[in-house]
Amino acid sequence: MTLAGLAGAGAAAAPAAAAGAARPPTAYVANSYDGTVTAINTATGKVLKTIAVGFNDTAIAITPNGKTAYVTGRAGVTPISTATNKAGKAIKVGDDPDAIAITPDGKTVYVANNISGTVTPISTATNTAGPAIKVGISPAAIAITP
Repeated sequence: MTLAGLAGAGAAAAPAAAAGAARPPTAYVANSYDGTVTAINTATGKVLKTIAVGFNDTAIAITPNGKTAYVTGRAGVTPISTATNKAGKAIKVGDDPDAIAITPDGKTVYVANNISGTVTPISTATNTAGPAIKVGISPAAIAITP
């Protein structure tokens, strides 16, 4: 499965956009079987960069301010700086992170872990995981109210 996220100077302008010319939104595509994320310039349709994140990446969520894309995969959850398109260190969560959502204030990422039947919160300020929350068997989707 491949899912995509979108970041750019849309509803929440990134600081770079505020300081200078606005950049077009970037589409982020999870390439599950080769362990990469492809960043695409939506104005030109050209690939900006292919970013290594680890095998079996399946979902992407982008913070409301557009600064960070979070990608689920076997290694955990990998943050990607949308300004540089560089991956940070993977954040360990439960087994088989499969779905991801970010709170409207951008402070917390929630990850549904399919095999362990848990949801793990991650602080976006520190990129550290909090204690897992036990939920039902095989959680496959997550959404957060505005």
